[in-house]
Amino acid sequence: MVEHDALSVSREAYDAVAHTYAQLFRDELRDRPFDRAILSAFAEVVRASGDGQVADLGCGPGHITAHLDELGLSVFGVDASAVMIKLARNAYPGLRFDTGSMAALNIADGELGGVLSRWSIIHTPPQELPVILAEFNRVLAPGGHLLVGFSASDDPSHPTQAFDHAVATAYRWWPDHLAAMLRKSGLAEVARMVREPLPTDRRQFQEIQLLARKAQNA
Repeated sequence: MVEHDALSVSREAYDAVAHTYAQLFRDELRDRPFDRAILSAFAEVVRASGDGQVADLGCGPGHITAHLDELGLSVFGVDASAVMIKLARNAYPGLRFDTGSMAALNIADGELGGVLSRWSIIHTPPQELPVILAEFNRVLAPGGHLLVGFSASDDPSHPTQAFDHAVATAYRWWPDHLAAMLRKSGLAEVARMVREPLPTDRRQFQEIQLLARKAQNA
């Protein structure tokens, strides 16, 4: 399955569940102190590096975009699902939300101080992920930061593992392997947060959030 087919499948699937998704995840940060902490750290390093605009890529119904706005960032959201974008615009009318693909962003080279990709790469087929990471690098200004969240695979000998996501086929990544792909795309890892699954979590996967930075002289 090539990327544009995967994108179509994912977009249609999220269009279908958008209202349910928005209800389920609207308050997800309330009980996630570590997620709030890494988002706060992301906001701080973006401001320290020049306080440029931030894109929340794969923003869904916009709740994380709104949280970044509350943290003082100049942020806008992008999602492939038109229904998600409609919900985001209705819920947060003071913020900007655009439809778009992470593989071909309608954003100028070096325009952004930060990119948030919170579990938005998981439906990208592994062979197509380098295109997405290169696009992240392209739109970031020198010194800009990327925060990418994903679920970890179980074994470094299997750097990617497909799993049966509730919405569409998704992929887990071995963290060091993804960090190496980021380096190859021009983004050097700065820090990572590893969250172990709770006994009550439906899937017993580690959750990883990698913070990476584009070189100042890039």
